Amino acid sequence: MKRREFIAVLGGAAAWPLAARAQRSDGTRHIGVLIQIAEGDPQARIEVAAFLRKLQELGWSEGRNLQIDIRWGGGDADRIRKYAAEVVALAPEVVLAPGGTVVGALQQASRTVPIVFVNVTDPVGRGYVASLGQPEGRHRIYLFRI
Repeated sequence: MKRREFIAVLGGAAAWPLAARAQRSDGTRHIGVLIQIAEGDPQARIEVAAFLRKLQELGWSEGRNLQIDIRWGGGDADRIRKYAAEVVALAPEVVLAPGGTVVGALQQASRTVPIVFVNVTDPVGRGYVASLGQPEGRHRIYLFRI
């Protein structure tokens, strides 16, 4: 499967940000996911299932060529910070952050792990990116563009 297709699922970034992280020797890609709400949330479960289904359609499946580590913050700021540090410590190639609350926690945990975020209102105003035109400038963050 082509690299660009894999990235399109993660947020439509134009290039895979692997300057500091190499693909594992067995060809497995590693994605961290930090979700701000509780694991039992029905809508979140639907969205995660859709994400995994699309990855499979593109030829990426857990256990074969993909490792995904998902953590659920449960709406608790302390727990989100704890899991942000945990996800970063697992050394993923990229972290998916669906929601603004987790972006800040991930930035505090690491300035080197690339973050792809979705559903974030005013990322410039919140200080997550310098500009929408150059989102990766300060923090290696990539915007999901629909």
